[in-house]
Amino acid sequence: MPNELRQTWDLESIFSGGSASAALTGHLDELETGLAEIRSRLATAPAPGATAEWRDWWYAILERVQNLVEMTGQGNAFVGCLMSQDVKDREARVLVGRTTELSAALQAVASVADEHLLRMGDAEFDYLLSDERIVPIAFNLRERRELAKRKMDTERELLATDLSVDGYHGWATLYDTIVGRMSIKLEVNGEEEELSVGQAANKFYEPDREMRRRLFDKWEDAWSKEAELCAGTLNHIAGFRLNLYKHRGWNSVLEEPLAINRMSQATLDAMWEAVSTAKPALAGFVQRKAKLLGAGTMDWYDLYAPISSVSRKVSFAEAAAFVIENFGRFSPQMAEFARHAFDHAWIEAENRAGKAPGAFCTGFPLHKESRIFMTFSGDANSVRTLAHELGHGYHSHVMRNLPPLAQEYAMNVAETASTFAEMLINAAAVTNAQSKEEKLSLLDAKIGDSIAYLMNIHGRFIFENRLYAARQKGMVSIERLNEMMETAQKEAYAGALGVYDPYFWASKGHFYFTDVPFYNFPYTFGYLFSAGIYARAKAEGPKFEQRYNDLLCDTGRMMVEDLAARHLGVDLTKPEFWLTGVQMALDDVAEFIRLTD
Repeated sequence: MPNELRQTWDLESIFSGGSASAALTGHLDELETGLAEIRSRLATAPAPGATAEWRDWWYAILERVQNLVEMTGQGNAFVGCLMSQDVKDREARVLVGRTTELSAALQAVASVADEHLLRMGDAEFDYLLSDERIVPIAFNLRERRELAKRKMDTERELLATDLSVDGYHGWATLYDTIVGRMSIKLEVNGEEEELSVGQAANKFYEPDREMRRRLFDKWEDAWSKEAELCAGTLNHIAGFRLNLYKHRGWNSVLEEPLAINRMSQATLDAMWEAVSTAKPALAGFVQRKAKLLGAGTMDWYDLYAPISSVSRKVSFAEAAAFVIENFGRFSPQMAEFARHAFDHAWIEAENRAGKAPGAFCTGFPLHKESRIFMTFSGDANSVRTLAHELGHGYHSHVMRNLPPLAQEYAMNVAETASTFAEMLINAAAVTNAQSKEEKLSLLDAKIGDSIAYLMNIHGRFIFENRLYAARQKGMVSIERLNEMMETAQKEAYAGALGVYDPYFWASKGHFYFTDVPFYNFPYTFGYLFSAGIYARAKAEGPKFEQRYNDLLCDTGRMMVEDLAARHLGVDLTKPEFWLTGVQMALDDVAEFIRLTD
């Protein structure tokens, strides 16, 4: 690994020219033509009949639809990268509008295709799936057919899809605009800095508590000034979903997210039941950390503060080498994937103004490549984030040769691969600690992850449930949103904090995502599921590598309960498996308490 490693990604090899790319325009034009053409072909579909000719016609249609799925994903990923690398790129914002329309057109095609699948008799449908060319996507077609039974008729679903472009998804675009125009001014070392939202968020990891407190005050003030627009946006997103669910006859707001994540309510309940057992010990850790920080109480802005003023900074190249080395201790294939990503500039990590907050991994299916977005600041958290996003990329990598429909894994299992990668790095960092102080600092960070997944995420889930219940009765005011958010945080953190973040509903972009509702509980699922996988990997050693890859390959074509039963031999609808992951977090807390007694 060279001493200097490129920290900006290569998008030119995908479509040259950025937001003015002629190649991208050509791609989107071709996609638009293809969507129109397949819609016309579906309109003249042959009558269902168990004949070889009929089955061949459907095989060709399904192949073309999957190609259009890949083309749509390619365009969305590229425009998403443009938007993230420069939030002020106006041309990219225009492109978001076009890719949103094309995504809606693809969804419309899928709705029409689903209607045809629904009209087939059971014997005809089974005959279609018996084709060895179609067997690899049989699960996905069955899944789509069953979901179509629970939706409105095709005409109304198409209308809802068309209206969502400028309605439902339009509100999410407005939120991105709000975040893009925001900045937070903060005095640092006697000089005033103007920070983007993403840069400001990174400052909460700094050791200076007074600076964090001032930043928190400015953070809350900045979001309070945008609260009216944010509240309107959130209310309309929730209102759209509730009305859509009403017309589909769905009584629970969790029906869609559970279906998307291919999991049952029983599994979700068992997971939260196990999480509740961790709250007392995690609250005890929070109190111990407050004492170490010299604070009377732990406040929201203290949660991710380092317990030591001595923090080891690493370069991007050093972080890359560390990740590759420790991926390799578990899986040479993971290590080779990571090395390739670094060598071929798949990662946008530069710390600069104008970037969007957060981190993500996105895929370019036609190239069978990924791109990773983050802001690298040289601390331990940045290294963990890097590993996390590379875990996402590896997940896509091992599935890259499967049919596109079989690659569509849900968010909960997506977070499994990423969190597992993060666990490899966390464990290695603690093991390699060169002093008690460093070990405590790294344990603090590991437990911070546990708090995020078992407390913070739980608070988001509680809030969002209550938001939808309140929205059923009308628009929810800013004051009520603040109250609901703070109440949810107090419950999730077991009352362990002194100051909470009432405007978290505004600042957390996950609440505004319109592609995946309830963008919260899958994180906890992924954390605890990956903890169980990590325990199995430690017990089985190198022979587990292939089993892990096989598990990842099945994530796009199985219910999670079946996935866990086949590859791990466990029952996710019972708390026992989830308690395995919880115990790993509690062991870290116990070690931290012992070292600080």
